[in-house]
Amino acid sequence: MPTVLVDANVLLDIATEDPAWFAWSSEAIERAADRGPLAINPIAYAEVSVAYDRIEDLDAHLPADAYQRLPLPWAAAFLAGKCFRDYRRRGGRKRSPLPDCYIGAHAAVAGMSLLTRDARRYRNYFPRLHLISPDRRR
Repeated sequence: MPTVLVDANVLLDIATEDPAWFAWSSEAIERAADRGPLAINPIAYAEVSVAYDRIEDLDAHLPADAYQRLPLPWAAAFLAGKCFRDYRRRGGRKRSPLPDCYIGAHAAVAGMSLLTRDARRYRNYFPRLHLISPDRRR
């Protein structure tokens, strides 16, 4: 199985013990880890960091031996810009590229699967991206 890039929302569900999503997110990460390597990128790392006061605590939650720490490829940054352009054309109001644009683009250009519970946005902008999500649609 290819490497699975883990979206910040799944990691935050576990970090915050979210009552609605903790069980699904925990099980999904465990299943994905049983099949192959897990990865995060600097964007997901930054998003998850809001739940922690100290970097040591964040690193304990996201140990490097469990999550490959991958840099964002230049091609993914370009694709994220195109994703953001499409978002704006569809009426989006944000003024800078969204973290999901970077995360989805990274998974797409690197040929990774993406573990997320926010599949709708990724499907809209990255229709060929393999998603692992609660509704299991691809």
